[in-house]
Amino acid sequence: MSVQNTAATGRSQPASRPTQPRRAAIAAFMGGSLEYYDFALFAAASALIFPKLFFGGSGAAVIASFATFGVAYIARPVGAVALSHIGDRFGRKRALILTLALMGAATFLIGCLPTYDQIGVFAPIMLVVLRLLQGFSAGGELAGASSLTMEHAPEGKRGFLSSFSLVGVGIGMLLANLVMIPVTALPNEALYSWGWRVPFLLSVIVFAVGLYIRRGLEEPEIFKEAVTTHGARQVKKVPLFEAFRLNWQGILKVATANLFAVVQTVVTVFGLAYGVTQGIDRTTLILVATVGQAVCIPARPVFGLLSDRIGRKPVFIIGALGSGVLVFPYFAALDAGNVPMVFLVNVALTGFAIACADGAYPAFFSEMFSANVRFTGMAVGLQLGIVVSGFSPTLGSALQNGDAKNWLPVALMTVACSLLATVAALLSRETFRTPLPELGITRQMQRRISKDSAAEAAPADTTR
Repeated sequence: MSVQNTAATGRSQPASRPTQPRRAAIAAFMGGSLEYYDFALFAAASALIFPKLFFGGSGAAVIASFATFGVAYIARPVGAVALSHIGDRFGRKRALILTLALMGAATFLIGCLPTYDQIGVFAPIMLVVLRLLQGFSAGGELAGASSLTMEHAPEGKRGFLSSFSLVGVGIGMLLANLVMIPVTALPNEALYSWGWRVPFLLSVIVFAVGLYIRRGLEEPEIFKEAVTTHGARQVKKVPLFEAFRLNWQGILKVATANLFAVVQTVVTVFGLAYGVTQGIDRTTLILVATVGQAVCIPARPVFGLLSDRIGRKPVFIIGALGSGVLVFPYFAALDAGNVPMVFLVNVALTGFAIACADGAYPAFFSEMFSANVRFTGMAVGLQLGIVVSGFSPTLGSALQNGDAKNWLPVALMTVACSLLATVAALLSRETFRTPLPELGITRQMQRRISKDSAAEAAPADTTR
């Protein structure tokens, strides 16, 4: 019997082995750590190091470097389609091991690249290729980890356990910032010759631990049922087509709600470069980001747990709206060069508002889809929405219109994205009390369930 049919008749959630929810949460944590170790590392390097090493240090070097950072977001939707296809047809575990391997290899190889002075234009070309590979890998990471963890989680703990994929995000960003603090403090000669390579090469440690944990994962029981529904006929269906046919509204809502990610990218990348232009020391700004992440890390599971108690929507909406509002005092503090205020607002922005949305959305977004297309629906929706986030630093630089102190258009762009995310959340179903087998059941799916049930109940045609 299919997951959808059992959901329609009110069947209870299939149980995982007792150790699997915890192991799935740890695996999600490690994958998020590697992905966002790279995110924060590349973000900082694209603002402080890559313009000189890979783009010749010209006047347009910063914009070109930001574009390289953003180009990964073009590859993310492609990776989302490819990796989620594997995840929904052949298993969450296979897809998640592949994402980890691709990300680990690309990040390590960036640390081995020759620079522009050594091989000319081939240096930025190779950087872009590896950045595209990172983007391809990242396209499937959060959706796969959130889906697997949520499907293993006991009732009433889906939000809490799913949030550990975002705890990993915080740990990854924190590790990157901690590594970058002594690196950016190096004399320029050491920094630009060998120092910048060290953080990228150290990613191999996170990769090795994550791979060890993910190899011991099992597939969730509800996924096993979904992929064997109706035998080979179900397995042959393409998850991407099924996801759009049965729940295109869910994909659109996830894509729009994920525009809140623009806040984090603007603060992390554009804000760092803006602060430097206002005379704030680069090491101080890295320390600001580090303190914010240190507060954000324990806050995410707290807000994930809160979403299990009061609902996904209110927690996510508070975070999306709050982050948009707090962007204004953050840029005002940077503009004034007021370092204590920069620290204070960043803690409120990152440790409360962004953490609030981050704690709720892994469960909130994945619960919009049924098991047979969950990975695909969430991955494609996430990455369609995050393309805007990837290019927001480049767009922000263009919106300044040559005025290095003109931060207001950037803040307005950011708050507009937060408002769109809020509207998408308001239009979504509340799912925190919905049993796992009933998640993502749309009207189209109900009609298909009725049709399949009628076909199974009909007497076999024995005429020739």
